[in-house]
Amino acid sequence: MTAPELDWDDDTDRQNATRGLLGRLDPCVIRDASGRVVWDNERWSFLAEGCPGTAHPGLWRQGRLNALDGLFEVVPGVYQIRGFDVSNMTLVEGDSGVVVVDPLISEECSAAGLALYRSHRGPRPVTGVVYTHSHADHFAGVGGVVDRADVAAERVPVLAPAGFMEHAVGENVFAGPAMLARARYMYGSRLPAGPGGAIGFGLGQGTSTGRTGLIAPTGSITRTGQEREVDGVRMIFQLTPGTEAPSEMNFLLPEHGVLLVAENANHTLHNVLTLRGAEVRDARAWAGYLTETIQLFGDRADVLVGSHHWPTWGRAELIRFLSEQRDAYAYLHDQTVRLMNRGLTGAEIAEELQEFPPSLAKAWHARGYYGSLSHNSKAVYQRYMGWFDGNPAHLWQHPPAESARRYVEFMGGADAVVDKARKSFADGDLRWVAEVLAHVLFSDPDHAAARQLQAETFEELGYGAENGTWRNFYLSGAWELRRDPEERRTTTGSANLAMVPALSVEQLFQSWAVRLNGPEAAAHRILLRWEFTDLDETWTLLLANGVLTPIRGEAPRGEQPHCALRLERGVFDRILSGQADFPGSIAAGDVVAEGDDQALRTLLGLLEEPARSFPIALP
Repeated sequence: MTAPELDWDDDTDRQNATRGLLGRLDPCVIRDASGRVVWDNERWSFLAEGCPGTAHPGLWRQGRLNALDGLFEVVPGVYQIRGFDVSNMTLVEGDSGVVVVDPLISEECSAAGLALYRSHRGPRPVTGVVYTHSHADHFAGVGGVVDRADVAAERVPVLAPAGFMEHAVGENVFAGPAMLARARYMYGSRLPAGPGGAIGFGLGQGTSTGRTGLIAPTGSITRTGQEREVDGVRMIFQLTPGTEAPSEMNFLLPEHGVLLVAENANHTLHNVLTLRGAEVRDARAWAGYLTETIQLFGDRADVLVGSHHWPTWGRAELIRFLSEQRDAYAYLHDQTVRLMNRGLTGAEIAEELQEFPPSLAKAWHARGYYGSLSHNSKAVYQRYMGWFDGNPAHLWQHPPAESARRYVEFMGGADAVVDKARKSFADGDLRWVAEVLAHVLFSDPDHAAARQLQAETFEELGYGAENGTWRNFYLSGAWELRRDPEERRTTTGSANLAMVPALSVEQLFQSWAVRLNGPEAAAHRILLRWEFTDLDETWTLLLANGVLTPIRGEAPRGEQPHCALRLERGVFDRILSGQADFPGSIAAGDVVAEGDDQALRTLLGLLEEPARSFPIALP
């Protein structure tokens, strides 16, 4: 389990993770207005003990470092809140206030972090906000540090990289429900914190559960080398699209000698494709942008900070760190492509690439606590070759449940398979046990012996995993197998609803399009005209051929709409956020409907609500 080349006596990371501590919230427990706990960093106190047999020692070490919380001074004028969420919030003091970078997931957490900062540095107002990239843990807590009215009145600028809104919506609204269901497994949100449960996932310890939202950027960074000054804070930007996020950027604070690398370089190997799902990232471009980072800023920075983990001090040290991070992504990309061009499939490549070369394998920050060589190499293969491995036998397979039924029948029935699996379990062939029992459970989900043995198998695989997200997936699978459907039932959350006011009208209509039941909708042709009176915007929704198409302006070819609706954007937001509905708003006069409002009701009846829960380890 323990890689022999790792220097377990090296104390550099702990020293850096505790350096500059000014104070902490004691206890580090954050509640919402109703008293519900949305973040509890104290639950990781058990990590101070020695590593037990139920955890990988490298992941245990990483969790211990990640659990350190408080307000830290990076250099005079630059501070970080760490351990208040999965991500860091960076604060840069300006002429009259403070610029906030990446305000966490939850408003309660970012507000608590800002309050801790002010208790040590005075009641400085927030004079600017920067989102480094389009993932929710770096923007969704913005309401805790800045008022929407101040942003709307242009008193507080909000900066983000080009394409931010497009990609924030694509991940958090369009695919949000499915991703959130898998994110529960990835982050172990159902697992109790403890030696046999959640111990962190490499990038952080957990994700907060408070109020979320989004304030749309007021300014975009559109090119590398672009400079902006906010409240006297000068920033020089580097765009890095397609790296850790499709919209992402690094920037230098030249007056402070501080380089902020967003999530492009971390104290763990990151993901080319996360287990929760996302667009496949470009590992080759990722490595290339890190080379560019070194070229642009390597001789101008003395400290490197990120949106996760602890800083790196010293020019030589940060250049080595960036170079090794660069080489990790380049190696996994180049070697995957090399083996792909030898004819190996993604699964075969993952078996071939077991470890980095020794020079990288001994670097703590290149260990696979969050991403892994195994699933990252499969992601590189997927980026180039897609889901199909080229074997005709895999072109048109039965879906999992039908395939499982046939496998189990061929293997002599469920009971016989479970008996054989017990011997494989005793022999330590856990990967094989997990595979064959999955067939049993997808053919007979209620087979008690198979569920019990599969749960035990998942636990053993999880306990030995260096990768935190693998551990959480295995242990969450065991959690699911030991519970009936009612115990497993949870909602998918409402982060997408909290984002509604920040989205454009077109994006909101597009969110309807991905909820449309196409087969049922194919029998209808509907035209709805929407006039947003306060925006001076007119839209037409065309339903045809099972597709909902938003069109800016009037109906095509002069076709008359079935119904015309006039309303203010705020009314639309309240309806989509569940605070009101169309019938009540029409009756109250907040929505004026002219024509056949049955057309509106028909369209709304064709929109599906995303699944509120669904199994993963079972069919």
